[in-house]
Amino acid sequence: MTTDRQAENGATKGRRSARRAPAPHERQRDPERTKARILDAAIEEFSAKGFAGARVSEIAARAGVNQQLIAYYFDGKEGLYRELGRRWRRYEAQTVPDDMDFAEMIKHYVRVSVDPRLGGRLLAWEGLADAGEDDEEARERNARLRHEVELIRERQRAGELDDRFDPAALLLIGMSAANALVVYPQLARGLFDADGNSPELVEHYAEQLAQVIGRLGGGSPGHSD
Repeated sequence: MTTDRQAENGATKGRRSARRAPAPHERQRDPERTKARILDAAIEEFSAKGFAGARVSEIAARAGVNQQLIAYYFDGKEGLYRELGRRWRRYEAQTVPDDMDFAEMIKHYVRVSVDPRLGGRLLAWEGLADAGEDDEEARERNARLRHEVELIRERQRAGELDDRFDPAALLLIGMSAANALVVYPQLARGLFDADGNSPELVEHYAEQLAQVIGRLGGGSPGHSD
């Protein structure tokens, strides 16, 4: 089965020979700043419409650049999406050190999930469009996930987390719960009578989820064999 991304990638390759590099006057004097603007615009477009629905022309318009710059810097829509994944993993490595307390880590993920600059909705779009095939981007993501599972095992061996839980299942539970406000905004409104992006609700939910995670400690009250 051909996925939307594979079809788009095939069409992109077909157009590659017809592309030209932007003329010198079309390029920005600060390429890194230009690329950052394109990536910020791409997060907005992909978050709003998913990969299949996003349009390169709209990303260029949001960024205020010539559309050819996206092909020049990122090799088209597919490459741009992959770069967003790499940018997120760099951000994650910088802001979530391996030794961060697990409950604090979950609170951090709740906060970043609702930040439109970080594309929390992209994960939900990817899940809905998943066709069961892993590309290069997915393999990089999976390597990060396996690393995080191993970190949970180390926390379990150290007694920070109850070792009766499957670490992979525990990670998926934590990730799913941390993203609940952005994935289920309608449920958040119904339950809390507040917008899921409300700073007050985000902090309240982050604290509540951290308390739940805290109960999973190996020495937590109520723990029994």
